[in-house]
Amino acid sequence: MRAALFALLLATPCLAETPMTAEEFDAFATGKTLEFSNESGVFGVEDYLPGRKVRWAATGDICKLGEWFPAGDAICFTYDGLPEQHCWTVWQEGDHLAARSLLDGQDRQPRQITLADAPVACTGPDVGV
Repeated sequence: MRAALFALLLATPCLAETPMTAEEFDAFATGKTLEFSNESGVFGVEDYLPGRKVRWAATGDICKLGEWFPAGDAICFTYDGLPEQHCWTVWQEGDHLAARSLLDGQDRQPRQITLADAPVACTGPDVGV
């Protein structure tokens, strides 16, 4: 019996990957700055502003303003000047979040999302004074 249960657990997708609802994601992220990393390190930082607005900066790039919205079990993002949306499945994993891009397929490692030490430092032509 134990062997059958263990085999079933190994064959079942990880239950820890239960997607966060939009309300849970909003409660976690709003008012915070989050860092996104993969196996190579941090690749971007995003401020989560009221009203589901965001300010994203890929490492070494200028800031892009955008917004996020729920789409089924996914959290999707659109950014000014970029025509496509990008959707992620996001779940709680200990003291941080993990996310898997719906564009990546299920075979890639999920991205890790942690709290950043400081807000996004915007560079480029639209940073203001």
